[in-house]
Amino acid sequence: MSPIPRRSLLKAAAVAGAAAQFSRALGSRDATAAPGAGSSGDGPVTLDWLEDGGLGAAPGSTVGVPWPKGVHRDDQTFALTDADGRAVPVQSWPLAHWPDGSLKWTAHAVSSGTGKLTLTTGTAAAPRKKVTVDRRGGTIDVSTGVITARIAQSGATLVESVTRGSTEIARNGRLVLLRQPEYEDGDQATVRTERFDGTVDEVTVEQTGPVRAVVRVDGTHRKGRRGLLPFSLRLYFYAGADSFRMVHTVTYDGKQEPGRAGGDFVRGLGVRFTVPLRDESYDRHIRIGGEGTGLLREAVKGITGLRRDPGAAVQAAQFAGEKLPDPATWDQRVTTRLQYIPEWGDYTLSQLSADGFTLRKRTRKGYGWIGAGGGRRASGFGYVGGAGGGLSFGLRDFWEKHPAQLDIRDAHTDAAEVTLWLWSPEAQPMDLRFYHDGMGQDTFPEQLEGLNITYEDYEPGFGTPHGIARTSELLFWANGSTPSAEELARQVEAVRVLPQLAAPPGQLIGAGVFGRGLFAAPDRSTPAKARIEDHLDFLFTYYKDQVEQRRWYGFWDYGDIMHTYDTARHQWRYDVGGYAWDNSELSPDLWLWYAYLRSGRADIFRFAEAMTRHTGEVDVYHLGKWAGLGTRHGVQHFADSAKQQRIANTTYRRYYYFLTADERVGDLMHAHVDSDETFLVLDPLRKIRTEPYTPDRHALSVGFGTDWSGLVSAWLTEWERRGPKWEKAKARVLSTMETIAAQPNGFVQGTGLYDLDTGRFAIAEEPVVGVSHLSAVFGLNELCAELIDLVDMPAFNEAYYDYCRYFNATKAEQAARYGSDFGSLILFQGHSRLDAYAAVQTGDEELARRAWEKFYGSDGYRESAPWRTEKVTGPTALVAGSEATWVSTNDTALYGLAAIENLALLGDRMP
Repeated sequence: MSPIPRRSLLKAAAVAGAAAQFSRALGSRDATAAPGAGSSGDGPVTLDWLEDGGLGAAPGSTVGVPWPKGVHRDDQTFALTDADGRAVPVQSWPLAHWPDGSLKWTAHAVSSGTGKLTLTTGTAAAPRKKVTVDRRGGTIDVSTGVITARIAQSGATLVESVTRGSTEIARNGRLVLLRQPEYEDGDQATVRTERFDGTVDEVTVEQTGPVRAVVRVDGTHRKGRRGLLPFSLRLYFYAGADSFRMVHTVTYDGKQEPGRAGGDFVRGLGVRFTVPLRDESYDRHIRIGGEGTGLLREAVKGITGLRRDPGAAVQAAQFAGEKLPDPATWDQRVTTRLQYIPEWGDYTLSQLSADGFTLRKRTRKGYGWIGAGGGRRASGFGYVGGAGGGLSFGLRDFWEKHPAQLDIRDAHTDAAEVTLWLWSPEAQPMDLRFYHDGMGQDTFPEQLEGLNITYEDYEPGFGTPHGIARTSELLFWANGSTPSAEELARQVEAVRVLPQLAAPPGQLIGAGVFGRGLFAAPDRSTPAKARIEDHLDFLFTYYKDQVEQRRWYGFWDYGDIMHTYDTARHQWRYDVGGYAWDNSELSPDLWLWYAYLRSGRADIFRFAEAMTRHTGEVDVYHLGKWAGLGTRHGVQHFADSAKQQRIANTTYRRYYYFLTADERVGDLMHAHVDSDETFLVLDPLRKIRTEPYTPDRHALSVGFGTDWSGLVSAWLTEWERRGPKWEKAKARVLSTMETIAAQPNGFVQGTGLYDLDTGRFAIAEEPVVGVSHLSAVFGLNELCAELIDLVDMPAFNEAYYDYCRYFNATKAEQAARYGSDFGSLILFQGHSRLDAYAAVQTGDEELARRAWEKFYGSDGYRESAPWRTEKVTGPTALVAGSEATWVSTNDTALYGLAAIENLALLGDRMP
């Protein structure tokens, strides 16, 4: 791999015309990018696992690898080897292209590997057991060479059967939804539920091997003619694997109204399989995961602990999950009394909070339950089967996304039933009603008054969950016999932390993706750099610890963080309007992903992964009139009436998609290609406009900051991916860039009238200054850095450099350039990264100096901040832990991004 110096990658661009004189007014023109350690080329790339242990018991892993522009043609093939030079089968495909048609990102799927793997150009080795896909009649058969899944193309059964060899391990895989039509508080309520069954509408084979096959199933839960909660799931199969993965998404399309008891309350949401049982009941085994790799290890008919001893070897064999010898060889005092030993057919583990699970069992329906143990946090894993085969199953993030539950039923019969409950039917119903009655905020002026006290932007009818979604991940193993304790532990570990292959930071940095030069490897070579690295570590660790201390867990909540701290209550403002859940405000998603890209740290990746799964699903609408819009920060993720592009921003999803090739996230990004249509439906400035405005298809008011950054990120991604609408998306990217640049004041103009049919902004007749402190803090800088690197459009470059140059300038400098200053602005520390970027691009040494001046000496976090936590205990706090009262998520996101980008761009120009 030949190194490409950062100085070459980020050579300063020449600045021409009028922009040059503004640059000279601010400073000299000799700033260049700081040298960095990133390197990339057409040489081998070493891939490694995020965590120790390699692939483990998981079916396979898929990784995204970036390439510098022009290095690989679209038809380039790739090969993979292990540390000993042995060929490892790999399936590769393009994820994104550079504008010249060369490969920008490629995906690589593997179904084996424990250590580091080396990716090179070449011919891929074929797997010994290939994945095959065979359509026959109304079903699709997918074989890994070890197991075969028969997938239905219609009806209420999704997976008709899972076989291993000639043995059927599971059948009748289906989705279950329990609806409670009324939710009354108090002790006089009558609870009634009704079951909806998942019904298949469409099945699509997306990949057919030889290493990886993917089948997508779309449908809805139905009861009679009523449909509720549409679903989209994918089944992943890898060559030679005895397991498969399910990625399961539901979208809430029910109705719940505040103040009303009636509605579509979800009482249970699950995935269910039937497991045939052929062994004698004393050879049928139950395994249920407890804490860590702990397991309940029992037989349906236990022969241990009896008054009469069948023999130590027999007892040991049953505990180990091995087939027992013929009972005729046992102590006959046991053999002749087997019929008097109970058969335990039903088991339930319920995790109703992040802090406790209970386990119970009974002999069969209609008979009493007995406690079988409990603990704090269950792994979400189970197994039922015997010497003749059995099914292992697991739900990822089981306790984190409580309330969850595992059920095994009828294990004493010839067909057990297992259900993985994503929402436990033993929990309270899923109550998504808006949390207050409006408090008289019926008009825009009243709502603005409410905003001024609780920071919540309320509007009647807007706090609805209709259209939000949630994705869950499940794993299933078709075992030839009951696995050993060691193998079960490996399966548990795969459920808890799904193994992920990763490209090294050097490749991510050197390839020039995600904004060329915006991130570099951590560097502690000077005291000043080391202090910033310490601060970055402190902030990440603090938020990771706060998730645990404050219990930011739950089906709808896990992955998000809180916005602002209440120093009086020693608590985050979880119940105060716009200060509660953060919902991507000021881009903590970007902070986390850039922190990962530069470091390769597994803990940061997992934190960012959970946030991406949350913010892309829960904080965004996927159907209904607001599909394509996200919701501003609030007490509930859907509560605020500000439904905007800035939260649905595809930028926040790009990182996870390109690093993992995750198809669900790909769906989310593609769905936003036409989200410019949302400006016909909802005017984001409706409450503060001073002049009449009616949305017009040919003259929609769209901002160049938070609005356009959300739109262009979706268009850019579709273009790079060569998606179904990539040509339209490319045209939109170029036409909006061109017409923003052509505005009298460029980006500083603030807003333009956008034509949905042409994809162009009308050129304003008069210059206007329309700068907001929010315009650039939802990924605009990162997107513009990508666009400037991709598209040769000097006028756009100059328009953006000018915006960067003057946001942090003095009011006198702003007025001298634009005729008036920008008014009262904030977030200067976060905008220091714009100074740094423009300094390198234009060669402006004064901008380089100002970048560090604003980073260290404006708003946000200063060096004089405490940079430590203080202990809190009872009775001050609900639980003992720590607090940093000076920390806020807005400041954290902005500091994190500014620190990372300033160090990468101007690390050699620190004061």
